[in-house]
This record gives sequence, structure tokens and C-alpha cells, in this order.
Amino acid sequence: MKLYEAMFLVDSAEATADWEGINAVIKKILEKAGAEIVSIRKWDDRKLAYEINGKSRGTYILCYFRAEGEKIRGIERDVQLSEQIMRVLILSAEHMSQEDIEKDTPAIQADKRRQKGAAAVVKAKPE
Repeated sequence: MKLYEAMFLVDSAEATADWEGINAVIKKILEKAGAEIVSIRKWDDRKLAYEINGKSRGTYILCYFRAEGEKIRGIERDVQLSEQIMRVLILSAEHMSQEDIEKDTPAIQADKRRQKGAAAVVKAKPE
């Protein structure tokens, strides 16, 4: 089984309202293909260059998984049939190390900056 990197694009409003449901849909598609999920997490929320299905914002979900090469086409087909996932891009990630896979995503970096800023504000307030 080879290592693959997939970037799933979903509607931001739907991702915010039902994050667990979106993750469950992605996991179900991958498990149906016999894939072993290595990592799945939010990459970022962005304005789209052009509207897709009438949506102007999207949430990107970065996923690393191991699967047989001939199963990729089935995963892509299942994504096209899914109402929750707007797009997917799947690439080979054989060259990536575990350290590369675990690097912080833009969404995680933004959360850390917010937490650091909030901690600085709390610390700066006189008691």
C-alpha cells in the first residue's frame, strides 16, 4: 500500500455546522476503498477563486492515507457522488516523512496565534 495525500474541499458553512459529519463522510469513503487513514485535519478556510456549486468559501481538509493504487479512481468517483464534498485532489506522498505529515496546517497556526494573543491580553490586564 502506498501513501497518498488528499485535499478535500467542502462548503465552509456545512463544515462549521457539522464538522464531525463531514469527517465521517470522508472516513467512510476512504474505508470503503480499504484505505488506512494516517492523518486527517482541517487545513484552512479560504475564499474560492470562483464559485463552486454557488459557494464562494470553502474549507480544505488535508488527509494522508495508505491505499492500493487501483483504489484511487474509486475514491475520486465516490467524492464526485458525494453531496458534502465539492472537490478532491489526491497525490502520491511516498516522499514525505512522518515529520512532514505532522507539520502544523495554516488553521492550526492561526489557532496558536489566537491563543498566544489571548494569553498576552490576559497577562497584560492589571489585577
